[in-house]
Amino acid sequence: MNPVLTLDHVSYSYHTPSGETPALKDVSFSVRPGSFTSIAGPSGCGKSTLLSLIAGLIAPEKGCIRFYKSDAMPAAARIGYMLQHDTLLEWRTIYKNILLGLEVTHQCTEQKKRLAADMMHDYGLASFKNAHPSELSGGMRQRAALIRTLALEPDLLLLDEPFSALDYQTRLTVCDDISTIIRSRKKTAILITHDLSEAVSAADRILILTRRPGRIKDTISITFPKEADSPLKRRNFPEFSVYFNEVWKILKE
Repeated sequence: MNPVLTLDHVSYSYHTPSGETPALKDVSFSVRPGSFTSIAGPSGCGKSTLLSLIAGLIAPEKGCIRFYKSDAMPAAARIGYMLQHDTLLEWRTIYKNILLGLEVTHQCTEQKKRLAADMMHDYGLASFKNAHPSELSGGMRQRAALIRTLALEPDLLLLDEPFSALDYQTRLTVCDDISTIIRSRKKTAILITHDLSEAVSAADRILILTRRPGRIKDTISITFPKEADSPLKRRNFPEFSVYFNEVWKILKE
């Protein structure tokens, strides 16, 4: 089975009148279908730059990025991107916000509308269909943002610290909800986070970057018992602290 995504010796630098700032250097890895990868590393190591490269927002200076599409659509059209903030529009209802991506990409068919409505029902937002973003909690808004992304049926989800704007208790719950939804729909995801607990509890693999320019310093495969099927449950298993300490040790080295 082909990977969804492969990066082959990718490097990127930012250029300003005052000089060049290397952000990433010689980064190589692949992402298999249905996997959940977390990317961790020191602040400023190029994590968000890496997502921008994968999303096609910027092009690598060296190396190449190969995206194995499920159909003839452009690679960028098969990628869903969740940002730190939900970016819901207050003048649109929650349902209309969820349809926004479909409208922009000219995919707002009756079939896609039914898919969006079904996900709102499955994930507890059906009764808020006609509400506006200010009427929802932070966690519900992020759930709406995820449904908006999933309605596009992307092959790959990019999550750029989507829980960082939430308070700690809500963050735990929303991370649990969204990770469970992603796994239940067998989506392939890459999560950027500064929270090591989040990285360990959500992913089945962690890529650890060095300080800038970011390189792959180490890769850790994460395995929990079958009954640990959500981030919150994983935090209660002894493997959680073992993996956390391993990641922390690598980051400190």
